[in-house]
Amino acid sequence: QVQLVESGGGLVQPGGSLRLSCAGSGFTLDYYAIGWFRQAPGKEREGVSCVRSSDGSTHYADSVQGRFTISSDNAKNTVYLEMNRLNPEDTAVYYCAAEAALTTAAQAMCVMGGHFWGQGTQVTVSS
Repeated sequence: QVQLVESGGGLVQPGGSLRLSCAGSGFTLDYYAIGWFRQAPGKEREGVSCVRSSDGSTHYADSVQGRFTISSDNAKNTVYLEMNRLNPEDTAVYYCAAEAALTTAAQAMCVMGGHFWGQGTQVTVSS
């Protein structure tokens, strides 16, 4: 079965950094597009950053451009989201999702979401 497990969330002060991990199993990362999404109470789901490792394409939401970096490690079947200069508006539950890479580019992934989803990890930015 395709499974996605997020980790790395927690409490961080404004201006701090966190590194989220999305560990996949039951599939080969190279054949999928992976995206990070977040949702806060009362807000719509937002596509934060997505990657298609087969061609190296990435996409970032305007709200995180220049602060977040997505990367993939095919050997570990894991996608990371390095989050820097965090602010309280980044507080949300962060989810990773996967979709077949042949039909989904990185930008489209962030717009449409994926077929498979992880359970999410809480990120709280507060002093």
